[in-house]
Amino acid sequence: MEKEIICTVCPMGCHIFVEGEGDRIDRIEGFTCKRGEEYGRAEFSHPVRILTSTVKITGADQPLLPVRSEGPVPKELIPSCMEEIRNTVAKAPVGVHDVIIENICGCGVNIIASDTV
Repeated sequence: MEKEIICTVCPMGCHIFVEGEGDRIDRIEGFTCKRGEEYGRAEFSHPVRILTSTVKITGADQPLLPVRSEGPVPKELIPSCMEEIRNTVAKAPVGVHDVIIENICGCGVNIIASDTV
């Protein structure tokens, strides 16, 4: 399988071409720095994303609380994480960086508040 990945590590936006299967990488080209090569390898074999969203909140002036993942979440778990976030209701008061959902979907990453409410 061949995949084109646009690097987001720096403003250059290199087009990295990776060929392989699963965790095995047979060929990687198009990067201009070591960080780009590392990004291309990681994105090919195990893509992750920072997750941002909102959860419902009670006892506050606003109906939604902005939240984000404390670290990267495996891309394949994002739909399950969003379902869990959709079913979560926080209770005010909440401080910035308070844990709203601990260990979401068992991936070891917490969902934290991005604002104080």
